[in-house]
Amino acid sequence: MLAAPATGTASLRDRIDRRIFNAIWSRNLVYNTCWEDPAVDRAALALSTDDIVLVITSAGCNALDYALQGPQRVHCVDANPRQNALLELKIAAIRALDFDDFFAVFGEGFHAGFEALYRDRLRGQLSEFARQWWDRRTHWFTSRRGSFYFHGLSGLVARAARTWFRAQPRLRAATLQLLDARDVAEQRRIYDEEVAPLLWNRAVNWTISRPLVMNLLGVPHPQRRLVECQHADGVAGFIRESVQTVFRELPLADNYFWRVYLTGRYERECCPEYLRRANFDRLKNGLVDCIRVHTATVTGFLRQTDERISRFVLLDHMDWMGSYYPAALAEEWEAILARAAPRARILLRSAQRNPSWLDAVRVGPRRRGLREVLRLNEPLADALAEHDRVHTYAGFVIADAPA
Repeated sequence: MLAAPATGTASLRDRIDRRIFNAIWSRNLVYNTCWEDPAVDRAALALSTDDIVLVITSAGCNALDYALQGPQRVHCVDANPRQNALLELKIAAIRALDFDDFFAVFGEGFHAGFEALYRDRLRGQLSEFARQWWDRRTHWFTSRRGSFYFHGLSGLVARAARTWFRAQPRLRAATLQLLDARDVAEQRRIYDEEVAPLLWNRAVNWTISRPLVMNLLGVPHPQRRLVECQHADGVAGFIRESVQTVFRELPLADNYFWRVYLTGRYERECCPEYLRRANFDRLKNGLVDCIRVHTATVTGFLRQTDERISRFVLLDHMDWMGSYYPAALAEEWEAILARAAPRARILLRSAQRNPSWLDAVRVGPRRRGLREVLRLNEPLADALAEHDRVHTYAGFVIADAPA
């Protein structure tokens, strides 16, 4: 997530929620793994060796995925330095560790000897902030709680879910059976007959709708409000529908997104691309060197760079900027269009199927709307969104900048 100065007016509830969200965000690692499907992004981006990419860092998994496509440069930008510290640690580990140690750390989320690896081989490669951050948190990879993926804010939610599943042995067994299903037909049967009847109840629906839970997952009030306006059953109904689509309609054999939060680890045959041995070797042999890490807002980075960006991956932050910081969102779009290469491709995600800020933001001396300035590729976006293995975003936007 990217912070910006507050503008405009807001309700008391919005102001309280914003303060809580900013207090949580400004002190913590929010995302310990990326929650956007890079396979969808790869199809939309069609990266080449000439491309210069800007991506919001998040947990860095997808930046490494893009680096495997061999672009000229990948600029990873995040205003939360803790997210950049995680990517720095991954890059240092790619350069310094062998594959088995690397997979234990970031695949299994546990390495009994991590503190020595960190001290002797990783720490010296990190920036000052990253060293200070990880000096106090090496235990995240040696924890009795079992996994790095049960730490950080999203990890707290995953850990709470694991505790609840352990108290429901029939549901836990059925869920693990679901992950090992041979095909979608078997998934559908297990979900309908064994998982859904035990999973969905009033307590679960109430819990997943709580603002604190959503804040821990990096979802502020404006996005919750967008979901509530679009779904008759609110946040709980949207999440239930998303889970149902993933488990009943999409193959789980390669769905590492849900697996890691249900089990706390990846499997070698079900993991992000950077965790596969052959891709790890390719990154180590030079592809990782295209990555640059910047602690800044998108606007701040674009105003200080001289490079023309040909591919933007901007996640979902414009939803809450549109509600909390509309003037800053307009400034960001001015900066994007000023630094975009001709026909640059821009990827965005949203809690709205048709994001309202596409109509609200006006840019340029003629104050034209974004739908007039950009060329939206809705057919491609809709087609790719059907195959998104995360399936928690209502909207996926593919837009091309002017020629």
